[in-house]
Amino acid sequence: MARKDNAADAANPGRLKQIALTYKMTRKADKKIGLVLAAVGIIVFGVFLAIGFLIGHPIYLGILGLLLAFLATAIVFGRRAERAAFGQMEGQPGAAAAVLDNVGRGWTTTPAVAMNRSQDVVHRAVGKAGIVLVAEGNPNRVKSLLAAEKRKMNRIVADVPVHDLIVGDGEGQVPLKKLRTTMLKLPRVLTGPQVTATNDRLRALGDLMSNMPLPKGPMPKGMRMPKGGGQRPR
Repeated sequence: MARKDNAADAANPGRLKQIALTYKMTRKADKKIGLVLAAVGIIVFGVFLAIGFLIGHPIYLGILGLLLAFLATAIVFGRRAERAAFGQMEGQPGAAAAVLDNVGRGWTTTPAVAMNRSQDVVHRAVGKAGIVLVAEGNPNRVKSLLAAEKRKMNRIVADVPVHDLIVGDGEGQVPLKKLRTTMLKLPRVLTGPQVTATNDRLRALGDLMSNMPLPKGPMPKGMRMPKGGGQRPR
């Protein structure tokens, strides 16, 4: 019992430090975040307290209002922090891979399964919707990368649907901030065992970056591919 309490006490400072760090990062991109959070908390608490006085139960409604004010503030903070994070990542090579890593449970992400010398890149995610190929880079160049990767998928896992998405703000493209939502809206056609079997077959295939160290999050701008583009040696 004492060990559990000590573990909880040790975890709390870590959570608070993470929240503080997230707030600082968000404030760099969203200067009004403090005022917005304060306004949300005060308004929610004030409304419930006023209702409490009207019905003769200010204490009960005040406590409820305080709890709901914390909840509303947390929700608003989470959304604005996410928006700020997307704003900072947008336009950086590898930003889509960082989003794919946080799509949710049931998805397996493999970054940079195909890449060319211009740093246009295709990432792969496998879930109950099938295989999703996510490309980022020049729209005209990534189309050939996507086409080659889809042909490869059709040879290896012909019975699994393959979707392709291009990250960007142009026509027919998916904005970075909507990538996760778009993937979660895809129809689920595979069972859990089918997803596992698909991942096993693709793992045996390997990927472009299997023998290259790849840092998490956006890839460094100075990173260059070896000659030969996205072709694997035979």
